[in-house]
Formats: sequence, C-alpha cells, structure tokens
Amino acid sequence: MKEKEAKIARMDHEKTRICVLDASNYVGFWILKGLLSRGYEVHAAIQKHGDQSQTEIEKKIREMEKIEERLVVFSVDFLDYHSILVALKGCSALFCCLDSSDGYDDKIVDLEVRGAINVVEACAQTESIEKIVFTSCLTAAIWRENICAEKDVDERSWSDQEFCRKLKLWYALAKTLSEQAAWALAMDRMVNMVSINAGLVLGPGVTQQNSRSTMSYLQGAAQMYENGVLAIVDVNFLVDVHIRAFEDRSTCGRYFCFNQIVNTEEEAIKLARSLSPLISLPARYECQGSEVFAERLRTKKLNKLVEGTAC
Repeated sequence: MKEKEAKIARMDHEKTRICVLDASNYVGFWILKGLLSRGYEVHAAIQKHGDQSQTEIEKKIREMEKIEERLVVFSVDFLDYHSILVALKGCSALFCCLDSSDGYDDKIVDLEVRGAINVVEACAQTESIEKIVFTSCLTAAIWRENICAEKDVDERSWSDQEFCRKLKLWYALAKTLSEQAAWALAMDRMVNMVSINAGLVLGPGVTQQNSRSTMSYLQGAAQMYENGVLAIVDVNFLVDVHIRAFEDRSTCGRYFCFNQIVNTEEEAIKLARSLSPLISLPARYECQGSEVFAERLRTKKLNKLVEGTAC
C-alpha cells in the first residue's frame, strides 16, 4: 500500500488524472490504453473476484503497472461505495464501464444497477470529479414492441423494461436500468455526465476476451437484424468517442456510437465469420437472398461530436 501511495505522490499533479472502472473488462481496458497513449494519468479500478482468479486482461494491467509510472491499479467492489471513493481520489473524471464477466440473468441485472448507483454517488462525493463518461449500449434503446414501425431511433429512445423481461433479454434490461439509474442520480446530485451507447463491440481478441458480453448482446440478433437496429462498432473508434466526449466541454446527454448497421445477409455473414468460433457457419455457406432491411438508427449527435460540435 505504501508503494502505491508513493507512486501516486510522484505523479505530475498538473496532468489530468482519470479513473477507469472496470478497467479489467474489454472496453475498459481499451479506454485505459487510449488514455495512457494520450498522456493521461490513470487510476485503473478493477472489480474484485471472490475466487481470487485473474483474467487475461487483469494480468496485462498488473504487468503494465510495473513499468508505467502513470498507471496505478486499485481493487474495488462495486457494491462497496467506500472502495470506489479510494480509487476516485484525485481524479477529475471517471470512465464507467460496467459489464458482467459471468453473463447475465435477473440477479446480475440488479447487481449492475446497484453498482451504477454506487459509482455515481461516489463521484458526487468526490470534489475533484468534473465529469462521468458512462458506457452504455444500444440495447438500452432498441428493445420494445413495434420498433419496426419507427422510422428514426435515436438518443431519445429507451428499451421497454417489461418487454425485455418478457423476452428474458437480461443484458438489454441491465443496460437500460443501470443507465437510467445513473442518469437519475447524476441529475439529482448535479453531476456532469454523458453516456455512450455502443453497438456490438468488435476488435482484437474480442472473441476470447469479451465472449460472454458479445453473446449476451447478440441475444435476439435475428430480430435486431430484421428491424434494422443491429449495429457494430470498432473498439478503437469507440475509445476515441469516449475520450472526445470527456475532452469536449459541450457534450451532453446520450450518444449512439457505431460504425455500421448490419442490414444485409452479406454483412450478417461477414459479422458471423468475424466472431468465429463464438458463432459458427457451414464452411461453404453462401448468401441466399438480397433483401436489405431499413436502417432505423440515427447518429446525428455522434457526427457532431466527431466533427467537434458536440451538442
């Protein structure tokens, strides 16, 4: 502990210090690397695991800490408000990336909501925190009855809780309820927050390092595809959008974030092959049709952010 305190003391206090929580999941790890590459000092908050096991990503972060002076690692329990406060100390922003490595069911939904509430409350009680960048998901916006009848689905849209429960879309429900809880508390505590609603995340090692979240996202993939709301995002682009959302003081509200809507069979097959072996296709599978489903997702706010005119 003394060694960690000494390292924090050596950090350049004129540089912006950022906390990433949970830094040990796929998106959190890539955000951590993106921040370090841009010169930020980073507090990497990692969820404690009861069985003491370390994921491949956590092992990498622990090794990085040994050689990177601008990185300090904290073990936190998202259900323990005080452990979050320790990781946030001295930071001016939090990148919040909650994701269950154990998959999703109705119990995990409740835990993720409680975690989101604890994180925002901890930020409200940390004077140095100026902004939260909250990683959410398009599944928090696209699941409800008759979405196929809607021409435009944008940041004003929310998934219907009861619809998600009826179809047992636990991942979508977790993302919807945790983001809504975060927003409600952030507004009540007057904490500056933006959320990034990401499409299905693709990138190096995603099938090995993010397999359960990937498959949880894809629950109901056929309906998303036919309704024109199955979208993908490259992890490097997603990281860039997160950091832009932090650095641009004019950002506000939610931002849909994706590179492409998958709405043809050719694109669907390409996606499935990129996710092998999580998804398997016959070796010589060929397109059976040429139908193009209407795109419903809109990225007007995202385009403005990337262009430098956020809101």
